[in-house]
Amino acid sequence: MKFRNKGRKIYKTKEKNYYGKSPIGKAFSIGLSVLLIGGIGFIGYSVAEPLVNYSKKTGDDKSSVSVETTADAEITSEMFPTDSNGERIANPHQSVNFETYRAAAVKENDLMSADTLKMAIDRLPTGQKIEYVEVPLKATGGRIYYSSSVPYAYQAQAYETMMSLDEIVSIIKKAGYKPVAIVSTFNDNILPVVDGQSGYITTDTGEQWIDNDYEAGGKPWASPYSQTTLNYLKSIVTEIAISGFDRIICSDFEYPHFRESDLEMLDPELAGPERQMAMTAAANLLNETILENGAKMFIEVSASELLKGYTDVLQPMLLNVNTIVLDIDLDEISNGIYAGTTVYDFGGKASDKVEKMLKLVEEDLADFNVAVRISGSSESMSEVISARDKAVDKGYSSFVIG
Repeated sequence: MKFRNKGRKIYKTKEKNYYGKSPIGKAFSIGLSVLLIGGIGFIGYSVAEPLVNYSKKTGDDKSSVSVETTADAEITSEMFPTDSNGERIANPHQSVNFETYRAAAVKENDLMSADTLKMAIDRLPTGQKIEYVEVPLKATGGRIYYSSSVPYAYQAQAYETMMSLDEIVSIIKKAGYKPVAIVSTFNDNILPVVDGQSGYITTDTGEQWIDNDYEAGGKPWASPYSQTTLNYLKSIVTEIAISGFDRIICSDFEYPHFRESDLEMLDPELAGPERQMAMTAAANLLNETILENGAKMFIEVSASELLKGYTDVLQPMLLNVNTIVLDIDLDEISNGIYAGTTVYDFGGKASDKVEKMLKLVEEDLADFNVAVRISGSSESMSEVISARDKAVDKGYSSFVIG
C-alpha cells in the first residue's frame, strides 16, 4: 500500500493512553518478561508442543451470542496453558490427525440469498473429491455476510437482510458438502469506527491511529491488544461454531504495515518481538473458543505477506493451532512481489507461479500442516486445477480451490 508523506488526521476517542493499561496488555508484558528471564532453553522446554504432533505438508483434519465484558484469563493459563510444574500442555480439545482437507470456496456475493448460494455451489468444479465448502462470513475489512446476533456485527452486515447461519449450513449439507466458515480477524476497519477502543491508540494523546491520511482513504484497524476486539471475535466464532460449521478458518492475523513514524506514536511493543506473542495469544484464544464449541480452527496466511517477512502469527513454539491454509493469490503475485529491496517475479503458467511460491515460503511453514489455497480470478479453472496438481506433486495433498 502506498502512503503519502504528509501528516495524517487522527480520529479522536474518549479513551486516553489505552495501551499498556488493559489487563491483556499487562499479561502480555508479564508473560514476555518471564520468557526472557527463563531464556531460550526454557522456552523450548516449557512452551513447545511435542513435535510429533506436527506433520509437514499434509492436511490436518483434524441462539444469541453477546459480546463479553469480563476480562479473559491470564495469558499463561488460557492462551498458553501450562500444568502445575509450569510445563506447557497440549490443548485438551485439540484432536490431531492427518486426513486430507479438500475444499472449494464461494465468494461474498454468493451469500446474498439462498438462490445465489445454491447456484455458486452448483458451479464448483466436479471430479476433484471436494468434501468441504468454505463461505466468507466475516470478510477482510470487517463486513459480515450473515445475519448475526452479536452486538456491533449487525452494524457491519453487508446488507440489511442476510441469510441465517442455520440456512447457510443447511444449504451446504443438502448439497453433499461439509460447511466451513472463513472469518477475518484483525484486518477490520469497521469495528474501530463503531467502538474506538478496539483500534490502535496513540500513546501520547490517546487518539485513534489510522493507516493513512483521511483524504487518502486512511482507515483504523482492529488491534489484538484490545479486549473489545478479542471479545467481539470470540462472540463471532462462538456464534458460528454452535451453528454446525465443521471448521472455522481464521485469516488476517496481521498488523498494519507500520512506518517508522507510526511506531513512534504507538505502543513500543509494536516495534519488538512482543507483538508476536500478542498475535499468537489472540489466535490461541480463538482456537480454544472454537474447540470448546464443537468446531476446529485453521489459520490462513497470505503467501505474499510471508514473502515480505510478516510472520508474526507463525510461532510454532507458542501457537496451539497446527494447520495453516496458505493463500496463493494468483492475481496478486502475477504483478510481482516487492519485499524490501528484493523483487520476486512470478511469470509463466499458474502452476509455475504456485511451484515457485511454495519453494520460497516452505521454510516458514515447516512446523505446520499445510493446505494450499489457490485463489484469484485471472486464471481459468483448468489452470487453477493444474496449479493444484503441482502443489499435490510437491507433497501438499490438502487444498482449497477459490
